[in-house]
Amino acid sequence: MAKAPTKRPSSKRSRHFAVGELPSREAVLEAMANEPDLDGKRDLAKYFGIKGDMRTPFKVLLREMEGEGLIARKRKSLRPTAMLPAVTVLDIPADADPDHLIAYPASWNEEDEGERPRVEVLQPKGARVVPGPGDRILARIDAGDELVPHYTARAMKILDKPRRGQIGIVRLDEGGARLVPIDRKQREMRIASGDLGEARDGDLVEVEVKTSGRMMIPRTRVTTVVGNPESEGAISLIAIHNLEIPYRFPNAVLKEAEAAAEASLQGREDWRHIPLVTIDPADAKDHDDAVYAEPDTDEKNPGGHVVYVAIADVAAYVRPGSALDKEAYLRGNSVYFPDRVVPMLPERISNDLCSLKQGVNRPSLAVRMVLGADGRKKSHSFHRVLFRSAARLSYQQAQAAIDGNPDDVTGPILEPILKPLWTAYHAMTRAREKRSPLDLDLPERKILLDDKGMVTRIHVPERLEAHRLIEEMMIAANVAAAETLEQRRTPLLYRVHDSPSREKLAALREFLSSLDLPFAKSEAVRPVDFNRILARARSENKIEQVSEMVLRSQAQAEYASENYGHFGLNLDRYAHFTSPIRRYADLVVHRALIRALGLGEDGLREQDIAGLPGVAQHISSTERRAMAAERETADRLLAQYLAGQVGARFEGRISGVIKSGLFVRLAETGADGFIPASSIGGDFYRFMEEQQALIGDRTGERFRLGDDVMVRLLEVAPVAGALRFELLSEGTRVKPSSVKRGSRRPSSGQARMGRRKK
Repeated sequence: MAKAPTKRPSSKRSRHFAVGELPSREAVLEAMANEPDLDGKRDLAKYFGIKGDMRTPFKVLLREMEGEGLIARKRKSLRPTAMLPAVTVLDIPADADPDHLIAYPASWNEEDEGERPRVEVLQPKGARVVPGPGDRILARIDAGDELVPHYTARAMKILDKPRRGQIGIVRLDEGGARLVPIDRKQREMRIASGDLGEARDGDLVEVEVKTSGRMMIPRTRVTTVVGNPESEGAISLIAIHNLEIPYRFPNAVLKEAEAAAEASLQGREDWRHIPLVTIDPADAKDHDDAVYAEPDTDEKNPGGHVVYVAIADVAAYVRPGSALDKEAYLRGNSVYFPDRVVPMLPERISNDLCSLKQGVNRPSLAVRMVLGADGRKKSHSFHRVLFRSAARLSYQQAQAAIDGNPDDVTGPILEPILKPLWTAYHAMTRAREKRSPLDLDLPERKILLDDKGMVTRIHVPERLEAHRLIEEMMIAANVAAAETLEQRRTPLLYRVHDSPSREKLAALREFLSSLDLPFAKSEAVRPVDFNRILARARSENKIEQVSEMVLRSQAQAEYASENYGHFGLNLDRYAHFTSPIRRYADLVVHRALIRALGLGEDGLREQDIAGLPGVAQHISSTERRAMAAERETADRLLAQYLAGQVGARFEGRISGVIKSGLFVRLAETGADGFIPASSIGGDFYRFMEEQQALIGDRTGERFRLGDDVMVRLLEVAPVAGALRFELLSEGTRVKPSSVKRGSRRPSSGQARMGRRKK
């Protein structure tokens, strides 16, 4: 195995051990696979924190692993043997067939060890770990009894994949060129003119970094030119490449999409007489949901309503096992950036065949829900239909009509369509209030760009009743889907949201106590408990601090094949059904409904059911990847927008507190920046976790989460999306820290003597 470029071992540890304890064989193999530079006893000992009396047992462990054929010695270095060990790390290609997974060793040097062995990944029914295409797994290997091994593997766990090679932007200068890294924690490096390859000024490139000479000076060589965000007007290209988001459709997928024919009425109910309408953002390019409501004429349901929700029938075009299906699974979801959208499906499907265009026949999977006068659902039924949208409306357009300002489109449909929709919605809000879901309504800023991809302004869109109407009807449809599948005993993907952990609740109580806000002591908290504290915080003008901490206390929603409810919505069962154009989870739920209700031959297959746990893990990770990419891109765009305002003063609010300083979010733009604790003032500032504050030892000056502050912009790194501020505001004065000043030396995370505030 060729020696990897020298680098510092990653701080990311294996989950198989605690620092200072003897690691397992699996932990050693996992570490050597993920960190190729760990090729000696000293490196491994340092990585696992082995010291003192543990050194000898650790050496014995390595000798035993050599004897067992798990690792091999080459001069003074250790490496995994050319034969795959009993437990090893495998990579499953992103384009692997989900039904017949093939994998390869994650760490393999063909020059020293020959051709990479091919490993068949077994997927037994009922397996606890179910991998999928693109995953890295720790697996137990069976080589068979043949002289030439036929490797099979059973997944033990799914591992996090390390980021790809370092990437950055090339900047030409008088001395040649330099690399401006996208990671704010990395420094710029020089690129020799002979190592530029085809790269030009402004190009986003992937580089190889090597050190040379006795001084170990890093040498950077361009290996891949990804593109030019400046000329292409796509800052999102950086995040797309950095997070390995697929954004070009393979030809086979595009050909399959173009060959798709429009669905007909065959096998469907004809709903073209029902005037469903779409209500979406004004700039929406695809429309995957339509709604309609009418009074219930059943005498047994006085004051009740019938609500129809029709969702684009993506399953009619994206069949299980097809090229379109495999690509949709790989992507997991669409990713939305201010400067582009990376769709889950090609435009032929998402913007054409499955877009519910006004006046055009479109196939749909629809639900008909009967609501009582109190807004609670009494019954529901699913139907596979063909319908025709009666109108394409924007949120603002629909709201204006309800508010008394109809236009030429909404005027004729105000009485027969829009007012019954609103009446049904108002009944649904009464049921929602009784259910009391978590009422954490945080504003979302929208970044607007010009034709060149530059930020023109940032604004917070107004939250209209029209938005809430669509949300409430989509939630009701999602619940109905989960209920139907449970009743039919058909496996599905749930959208789940766990209750807050004991540790997070304890931290929240401590923080609220510092604000003189009591919080329920019971561990079995409910959303209504959070709503009470939010209401009180709002009345006492403490809502900013409390909202931020309540948000941090919540678990992250995800997909799962087993149900544990949705805490935030206060629902026992919940599934995503309403957006199959942009979420693979919804497509799976559609197929499950088609199977359960006998609505066609394109439903969930038997082999798909066994893989649902793996699908849930995969699409949960692609969702997190999308969120990270969207956040990174917003940071870069805002940093670029503020680059010309260095030295300017801004109003902001402390959005985070850590030992090393304060995070501040600017009021006008929502841009986030950092203030090192060492720059705050002439005192030692200590992090008080229970208060989420930095407090001066001598002065008692406190800066706490949610405090309004004035800052000056000192430094901008647009490529990294990083801002550094100077704090101009005075903190509040409280009793100084109980740790006496000078009793111990401040750690690197605590403030050192710095400039006085201006």
